[in-house]
Amino acid sequence: MSARLRGRQDRNLWFWVFVGPFVIGLVVFVYVPIIWSIYLSFFNSYNTVTPTEFVGFGNYLDMLRDPAFVDSLWTFAVFAVFIVPVTFVASLAIALLVARTRVMQAFFRSVFFLPTACSYVVASLIWKMSIFSGVRSGLANYVLGWFGLDSIPWLSLAQPPWYWLVIVTARLWLQLGFYMILFLAGIQRINPNLYEAAAIDGAEGWKVLRHITLPQLRATSTAVLLLLLINAFQAFDEFYNILSTFGTYPPYARPPLVYLYYTALGSGQDFGHGSAGAVILTLIILIVALGQGRILRLGGRDD
Repeated sequence: MSARLRGRQDRNLWFWVFVGPFVIGLVVFVYVPIIWSIYLSFFNSYNTVTPTEFVGFGNYLDMLRDPAFVDSLWTFAVFAVFIVPVTFVASLAIALLVARTRVMQAFFRSVFFLPTACSYVVASLIWKMSIFSGVRSGLANYVLGWFGLDSIPWLSLAQPPWYWLVIVTARLWLQLGFYMILFLAGIQRINPNLYEAAAIDGAEGWKVLRHITLPQLRATSTAVLLLLLINAFQAFDEFYNILSTFGTYPPYARPPLVYLYYTALGSGQDFGHGSAGAVILTLIILIVALGQGRILRLGGRDD
């Protein structure tokens, strides 16, 4: 009996030996800052994280009335309109192609997934300095010269469509492989008997995709859409590293996190308003996630 008790105690001890450091780090570096940020959002706090004057919901009202903050939310909306559907369709298409591949499937999975391991900062600098750098230099303009086309000022803020292409392609290259793996895992869970029955009935191509593959991937598709929206809200590295050298951001080139970064850590170091903006952004993400799950019935019995 004592040996059994010691065995259970040893298992509990080793459990906390391995899990304890992670739990401590999670509490210290995630939960405590979140709680403190919510607390700071109700105070005036300039150049210090120590609250000075209680203002209640004043910081929240100021942020909602701030045109720059509202414009940053519109910037997110434009970015999401581009990146979410493009990534969703492209990752699903690649997953379907890889799933059909019978030769070197592991190789193709690795090739598409490897960019996920690259740093967003490194990728942003490569896109900025090597592919789309300046007007006359850069790989993109060099390729355009082969076809006799004029060079394009890709990073000019005076021509918004071009720098959007730079930012969207950088994010697309970085995250495409991750969502491809999610779709590929969902495809591999589909019962092959469904496809065999469809083949017997003479269904193929678009009919199989519409009536078998897509319905079976509903839960995976909902999760992918949710992750894409959250990641779009969290866009920072691409905007900051690709457009930072141009000084002041125009409203249409500054997403919420870049705006909050300069609010809280800029020259004014306004932690009160910065914290309030972060809480508002979190609530927006929460509302969008719950609304999407409700509409697509994520977590229903048939999932």
